[in-house]
Amino acid sequence: MTELLFRENPYLAACDASVIAIHDGAVELDRTVFYPMGGGQPGDTGRIGAWRVMDTRKGETPESVLHVLEPGFDLKPGESIKAEIDWERRHLHMRFHTALHLLCAAVRAPVTGGRIASDKAHLDFDIEMERLLKEEIEACVNELVAGAHATQARWITDTELDARPELVKTMSVAPPRGEGRVRLVDIPGVDLQACGGTHVQNTAEIGPVAVARIRSEGKRNKRVTLVLR
Repeated sequence: MTELLFRENPYLAACDASVIAIHDGAVELDRTVFYPMGGGQPGDTGRIGAWRVMDTRKGETPESVLHVLEPGFDLKPGESIKAEIDWERRHLHMRFHTALHLLCAAVRAPVTGGRIASDKAHLDFDIEMERLLKEEIEACVNELVAGAHATQARWITDTELDARPELVKTMSVAPPRGEGRVRLVDIPGVDLQACGGTHVQNTAEIGPVAVARIRSEGKRNKRVTLVLR
């Protein structure tokens, strides 16, 4: 089991850790600052000791993380190392991920999917195309950004989540389970939903955004893509 430091402090860019297992092309640590790919957010890249981390994936259990290293790495269980993420890349993901929560508040419709990249992010909504007005969505999101709303993370039990299905807003992605509890991201008065990703601590940190495009991806999928200005 790995101590997931990014859950409590997404701004922590490095940590000391020990290797607990070697997998095929990947390393598992006793603690990590690396976010593993999930919920539409890419896995972190960076370095473990002298070796480049090319990607980060989830392991077989909810609290195991596999750091995919460049070929030819030479690490052994029990070895002490420093783990360090590519901070600028992670921070972009944090800004985009929080912006997508604001987009959920701007577009009141079921979310059918989403994805974050380094230069853009999108959500797919189950909504009629004529209800998606670019100027209105962009203005609403930027108003929420400028409102400097704090973001908070807290936990509820699986049973509590089952009693409040409205907290699961993305139909295609189930919140991380397996520990008996689920993490919520709360932007008070703006958005509250189950989410395991990393976020900025205040919406003002996102900076101005623009709606790059709105297009149909099928009968039930209308895609709204955001970029950072």
